[in-house]
Amino acid sequence: MDRVATTGTWKGYVLLVVIFLLLFVKNISTSVTHYSIPEETKEGSVVANLATDLGLDVKTLTKRKMRLDIIASKKYLDVNKETGELYVVEKIDRENICPTKSSVSCYLRVEVTLENPLRIFNIEVEILDMNDNAPQFRRDAIHLDISEATPKGERFSLSNAVDADVGSNSVKTYFLSESEYFNIEVQTGREGSKFADLILKKILDREKQAVHNLLLTAVDGGTPARSGTASIIVHILDTNDNAPMFDKSIYNVKVIENSPIGSLVIHLNATDLDEASNSDITYSYSLYTSEKTQETFNLNPTTGEITVRGMLNYEDFRIYDMEVIATDKGANSLSGQCTIKIIVEDMNDNHPEISIKSFQSPVSEDIALNTVIAVVSVSDKDSGDNGVVDLHIPDNMHFKLRESSDNYYELVVSEPLDREKVPEYEITFTVTDRGSPPLSDNETMTLELLDVNDNVPQFPQLFNTIRVMENNAPGALLSSLTAFDPDLHENQYLVYFIIEREIANTSMSMLFSINPENGNLYALKTFDYEIEKEFLFHIEARDSGSPPLSSNVTVHIIIVDQNDNAPVIVSPWRAHGSLVEEKIPRSTDKGSLVAKVIAIDTDSVHNSRITYQFLQVTDASLFSLDQYNGEIRTMRMFSYKDSRHHRLVVVAKDNGEPALSATVTIKLLTVETDVKAYSDMTEMPLEYDIFSDINLYLVIGLGSVSFLLLITILVTIVLKCQKPKPSKAAPPSRNSVISERNSTIADSTLVSNDAYWYSLFLAETRKGKLVVRQPVPKGSRYIVSSIPRGTGLSETSDSAASTLQVRTMM
Repeated sequence: MDRVATTGTWKGYVLLVVIFLLLFVKNISTSVTHYSIPEETKEGSVVANLATDLGLDVKTLTKRKMRLDIIASKKYLDVNKETGELYVVEKIDRENICPTKSSVSCYLRVEVTLENPLRIFNIEVEILDMNDNAPQFRRDAIHLDISEATPKGERFSLSNAVDADVGSNSVKTYFLSESEYFNIEVQTGREGSKFADLILKKILDREKQAVHNLLLTAVDGGTPARSGTASIIVHILDTNDNAPMFDKSIYNVKVIENSPIGSLVIHLNATDLDEASNSDITYSYSLYTSEKTQETFNLNPTTGEITVRGMLNYEDFRIYDMEVIATDKGANSLSGQCTIKIIVEDMNDNHPEISIKSFQSPVSEDIALNTVIAVVSVSDKDSGDNGVVDLHIPDNMHFKLRESSDNYYELVVSEPLDREKVPEYEITFTVTDRGSPPLSDNETMTLELLDVNDNVPQFPQLFNTIRVMENNAPGALLSSLTAFDPDLHENQYLVYFIIEREIANTSMSMLFSINPENGNLYALKTFDYEIEKEFLFHIEARDSGSPPLSSNVTVHIIIVDQNDNAPVIVSPWRAHGSLVEEKIPRSTDKGSLVAKVIAIDTDSVHNSRITYQFLQVTDASLFSLDQYNGEIRTMRMFSYKDSRHHRLVVVAKDNGEPALSATVTIKLLTVETDVKAYSDMTEMPLEYDIFSDINLYLVIGLGSVSFLLLITILVTIVLKCQKPKPSKAAPPSRNSVISERNSTIADSTLVSNDAYWYSLFLAETRKGKLVVRQPVPKGSRYIVSSIPRGTGLSETSDSAASTLQVRTMM
């Protein structure tokens, strides 16, 4: 029962579905509404009014839920339910909707559905084509390989262009860029498609143009028309249609003899305009090339280089002829040929030669200018420039070459010769040919010069000063006065001698001697500076040439002083070194002159410079000694405590090294009055000159003054009577020192009866210099007067020289 019930249920359902389908089909419109719009229509454009065309009430479209179903990937169209207008929602591209060209027409199918009641309308919207696509080639470049042997009129198919548009907007024709060798022909295929064939209109030549670049243009039929292009690259395939060719048909090549094996003679270069194997070339000798040539030269079959294979000798074989063939490797090989003439050039392989025909050596240095010294010939076995030679000698020589005849030269003297500057010459004769590279040879000769006595002896100095210490040993070497003579042999041997000259009746040869061989100068005697101070003479040096030449030098001998003389004390005078006794008043003032020591030294100025000093003194505080003039003065006045007797030892020392000296001892006695002293003076048998100081005697007493005036007047009268001319007397000193030996020294009058001296003295300076003149005959007596120094000088001040006047008394 259940199974029967179930089966009945299913049948009910099927019946209801069938009834529904019948009602639905009844409401579907079987008619199709057609519209057409061009592609690329702008968005929002109205296609049609469906309400009007389908007879629908506009007011019920929304209520009946009107919708559009488009059979496409995009919703290109939509309906405005308010107005019932069908409009473009999205830009329509016909080529996207209908990608194939099976049909010219392209439709967009739309179903319009309404409910209550259900109604369905079918609408076809035809999309009209527009020329919005340009023709396109499948490849941008079309490559073709065409043999250059292809005949004229041959066709070559080209890829056609495609256009997405249809109808008249599709590809209509093709155009080819201008070409001398190609054109195209347009063909129509099935379904009306267009394609083009490339046609050869002229024979190709790869050697002229190996590649042809063309431009193919496809144009559609739209308005405006669109086009697309593709490059056609035509490669011309080579054929062996060109034979190898040399640069020249005849080559003239020069090669030097003795070229080393393997030396390159010429590099042949044949060219073939073909390519690949058609241009590969091999080189070979032709049958017309001799075996001698093939043995002498090697031909490289690959590079075309011809190199030396055997020895080349210009004297044996000078010209080689050969014929070379160049063959390519094409299927049908082609060849070319050339002729080569190889000329062997002479090589500069022979050195020039020098032959000394005559050579004069040695020659005198005073040889005359343009005198021929040597004769030289030159030669070269080569020919042409290789056999032309040039001969020369070094520059800056005193000789020159003079061409005497063909290839003969004379060497002559061009400048004066001087053996002392250049004793000999190394003369190198160099001969050079004019080959390339030049060859040369040389020959060296030595020219010696003979000496001529043309140089005088030369002393290093024309004036020689020689200092000789006095007391020299006789025979002592003084100096070596050597002269130089640049000559040789006897012209160089010198003899020295002193040119005679007499000084004070004495010949120079008695004082000096010179070694005639070496010029050593010797002293023949001992010299004394105090007697002879210098000598001036000449020494001559004479060579042994013929005639002899000589020169001389001036010699100045200066005798150098030695300190060989001790000072001699001449004042105060004493006999044989005895004591000198002096008296001095105790009333003597400070600074009064007590005594003056005078010493002389006959040595030179330096050695005779004398200084004085106390060696012994009783009271150092009472007396002072001037070290330069020897004056002894009081340093203070005497007191009652001072001793009456004083002993003064004075040493006079010179300035020599070592210093020499002399001493004098002065014994002073202080007295209370000067009366006795004056009485003693009246007893002197000699005439004398005495000066006194009136002020001193006024101090001693009025009585003494009168006596002193009397004595002074008497002495003055005596002096005026003895002198032919009056002399000015110095003002008398208030301190007079009266010697018991009848002598007064320094600022007084000295009376001496020693006959040894004729004239003493002297102006003495601070340094103690004295001048002593000649002696007088024995038995003579003289008076020495001393003019006193200027007054008012301090002990350290410079004083004027004292002048001593000497008068002889017989």
